[in-house]
Amino acid sequence: MSNPKLMQGNEAVAEGALAAGVLFYAGYPITPSTEIAEKMAERLPLVGGSFIQMEDEIGSMAAIIGASLTGLKALTATSGPGFSLMQENLGYAVATEVPCVVVNVQRGGPSTGLPTSPAQADVMQARWGTHGDHPIIAITPSTVQECYLLTVIAFNLSEEYRIPVILLMDEVIGHLREKVVLPDQLTIVNRKGPDVPPGEYLPYENDDSMIPAMANFGDGYRYHVTGLTHNQKGLPTGNPEVTKPFMQRLTQKLNPYLDRIQMVEEVLLEDADLILIAYGCSARSAMEALHIARGRGLKVGLFRPITIWPFPQKQLEKYVGRKFLVVEMNTGQLAGEIERIFGNKAVERLNRIDGELITPKEVLEKIGGLCNV
Repeated sequence: MSNPKLMQGNEAVAEGALAAGVLFYAGYPITPSTEIAEKMAERLPLVGGSFIQMEDEIGSMAAIIGASLTGLKALTATSGPGFSLMQENLGYAVATEVPCVVVNVQRGGPSTGLPTSPAQADVMQARWGTHGDHPIIAITPSTVQECYLLTVIAFNLSEEYRIPVILLMDEVIGHLREKVVLPDQLTIVNRKGPDVPPGEYLPYENDDSMIPAMANFGDGYRYHVTGLTHNQKGLPTGNPEVTKPFMQRLTQKLNPYLDRIQMVEEVLLEDADLILIAYGCSARSAMEALHIARGRGLKVGLFRPITIWPFPQKQLEKYVGRKFLVVEMNTGQLAGEIERIFGNKAVERLNRIDGELITPKEVLEKIGGLCNV
């Protein structure tokens, strides 16, 4: 391990991206993510990479898709309003199976909202922001150390499964400064290239792996890329006999790999009667409240989904029969997912939408009320 460094969350994302091998960044400045762009603008030219400030977030998303098609690992970062503008091209990246990473440092909304205040209200937008049935991966850090490590993992997942990955942060984690230890060695995944001659290459092959090999533009493999529903060669088609297997593969391609994609943290759950579910900055308050509650003899645990989407339902179902308290800075976006699994009676909510943090004291008071103390 290298020497520890004091680092901001957004800075750690930039460092993680560079460690993952990113050589292209396109973006538009927006609070509270701008430090990522600033750091990438400074560092990328020093390693032979390219930084470009685009005219808006629509163009930013388009640019990283184009860069990724040439073989570069590509990154953009934004916040709520910019994330909204990215949705159409995010869907294009899903349909064309182009790897890329989008960082969304969430702030209060809707619209311009609270530009400098934290929120966690883009959870459902991360899953369903673009139209149509589609897969997506969204992961969320709760520490600055995780900002670094999960950025690397985001690129690994994106490259391995040919899919956009969203690093879903919040203003608190983005601007928090903590000790970070940069590992001397990291596992770095690169996309799987074709092992057949150019004339035999199928860029959207329906094989058993469900993840086709991806050739880079300029490497001699000529193929068509379109957001239209396409056949295995990438050519547009409306033939149901072709579109059905394509859509089945596209929407189900992550299913065989969920055990490798879904990450959770489980704290003191073995005997817990009440399970806190929290993520991002809210998980920090929940963790503090948990330890105080345990000190008072209350059987409380924490389930922290690091992978928000695909939601780790299998891991949570182990605790059926328990009571759940979902702590989040929105009106209950993830709570609705928990209620879908366990029913409304098993789930309590603690929400805040005024631009202020949920404090450990608030969590502790809610725990006390639910435990009748």
